[in-house]
Amino acid sequence: MCGIAGYLRLDGAAADRDVLVAMNDAIVHRGPDSAGYLVEGPVALGMRRLAIIDVAGGDQPIHSPDRRASIVYNGESYDFARERARLLEAGRPFQTHSDTETVLALYEERGTAGVEALCGMFAFAIWDRVERRLVLARDRLGKKPLHYYRDEEVFLFASEIKSILVGLARLGRPRPEVEPEALVPYVAYGYVPAPLTAFRGIRKVEPGHRMTVDLAGTIARERYWDVRPAPDDSLSEDEHLERLEATLEEAVRLRMISEVPLGAYLSGGIDSSTVVGLMARVADAPVKTFSIGFEDREFDELRYARMVAEHLGTDHHELVVKPDAAAIIEDLVRHFDEPFADSSAIPTWYVSKMAREHVTVVLSGDGGDELFAGYSRYRSAATGGLGALPLGLRRALFGGVGRALPPGFFGRARLLDLAQDDDGRYVHHVTCGVSADHGSLFHPDFARRVGGTDPAPWYLDRMAEVAGADAVSRRAHGDLGRYLPDDILVKVDRMSMAVSLEARAPLLDHRVVELAARIPTAMKLRDGVSKHILRRLARRLVPAEAIDRKKQGFAIPISRWFNRDWQARTDDLLDGVVSPSRGIFRPEAVARLRDEHRRGRRDHGQLLWSLMMLEMWFRAYVDDRAYGA
Repeated sequence: MCGIAGYLRLDGAAADRDVLVAMNDAIVHRGPDSAGYLVEGPVALGMRRLAIIDVAGGDQPIHSPDRRASIVYNGESYDFARERARLLEAGRPFQTHSDTETVLALYEERGTAGVEALCGMFAFAIWDRVERRLVLARDRLGKKPLHYYRDEEVFLFASEIKSILVGLARLGRPRPEVEPEALVPYVAYGYVPAPLTAFRGIRKVEPGHRMTVDLAGTIARERYWDVRPAPDDSLSEDEHLERLEATLEEAVRLRMISEVPLGAYLSGGIDSSTVVGLMARVADAPVKTFSIGFEDREFDELRYARMVAEHLGTDHHELVVKPDAAAIIEDLVRHFDEPFADSSAIPTWYVSKMAREHVTVVLSGDGGDELFAGYSRYRSAATGGLGALPLGLRRALFGGVGRALPPGFFGRARLLDLAQDDDGRYVHHVTCGVSADHGSLFHPDFARRVGGTDPAPWYLDRMAEVAGADAVSRRAHGDLGRYLPDDILVKVDRMSMAVSLEARAPLLDHRVVELAARIPTAMKLRDGVSKHILRRLARRLVPAEAIDRKKQGFAIPISRWFNRDWQARTDDLLDGVVSPSRGIFRPEAVARLRDEHRRGRRDHGQLLWSLMMLEMWFRAYVDDRAYGA
């Protein structure tokens, strides 16, 4: 696991090693073990290394035997040994035992198509001296980050935005301004979806994409992988289950290959319990497990995690998180580089910090909800009652009345929801109602500046890619392409890397993802019970009591903390975000949200948290101009 950074001069000037060192130093937390640099003519490649595989000999950059190409690589290719053995047999010499050199060899053999042979999580940059081009690629699901910036003189890339900001400052380039269009989906979803970032001109390489950049600055992008629902009704449920168990067990086994201590996050839920159960099956020693709990029992899952740990005989570690977690939030904001409002980042940081005291690598259960219909919001796909009326009639009846009612009026949100089609209702839910009511939240001047404040298209366009699929599959497809890579995986990557910990997700092995796409929805969501087929697998591994219970999720009691421990801090941040200098929101709209929440009329916890995190980001990255002047 590493962090990578670099740049390409497009103006004919030579690259500067000092600029590259500064960019690398900004992400030292991603790889504290060593640093590597290549500065050659117009190109500069750098990396920070967290040594996992070939600890003694895997330093980067790595060069091909004939020096045609050089690579910096962040991530793991779990089955690289198979490709390495094939290439050795074909006569290709190797200087190391690292997966990075195998990735470079695949590029030499197949060009940009070499990325398609990889199984794992990765982001890499290759400088091809013959083609005089830079090649970038990101893994299929987006587990490892990769950002870039281009102007007329320079092209920069890095694992984290802060590295690009430092590079631009050292190069004397203007600091990128805030990207106002990114704030619309951020407020609604709690994250900035790819390819946007919160900085104008800085973009994300999207999951499953590769790109090339030549010395003229020409950028060519291409998607090399995606997955669509393709249910296979020719197999019985038992046959699907056997395939799932075998494929997932192999994914777990591959992710347990490490030359450093390894463990697992354990929430006590279905996903992490299944992963730990399979780890215990293939391990030759007790698995180290790590769990987080809360004093508020409604949010605490420690007893279930403890039950699973005892059943599997793991070496178990626990920590209870208290409301004083507010003390770490400013540091977490700086790790994300752009506004990010998933409050479960707080316990993720705590559990990562605890795990790092014992291990360097952890396995997680991320991906189970998206692959196996685990979210409760999937169960509302079949809407009865008034929602069963024809869409045109609902839009005429409920839409007009709902929009005519004043914001905050009892029942307005429900009427706006009923006026949506099925996909629109889903987006209404995941945006906390912002998609249907954005006009009352954003300031009119801001709306004119960005050309509209409806965040729904970010999700609806993704869901429309599988318009012929059932409602649950459309929702999962939207989550797999938006929520998973831009929220869940960002959270886990930044919080684990903040403490120099590598996190691996067996459920997001692309072969598991492709297999899940072939399992019919009726085997995932049955009689209102989510993850039906995954539950069957989990019951083979851990006690049924830990599996057959209400889903809690890895959340914190944020809404209660607002009204008790964090009230003064909440007021300060919300007052700041509606200030005239920001010019984004209607002050009266935010005041209404705060008042309704405090009075217990409606739970606006998620939306208020998004606004608070936005103000904290403004203060750190815009007012104080963190990472470069």
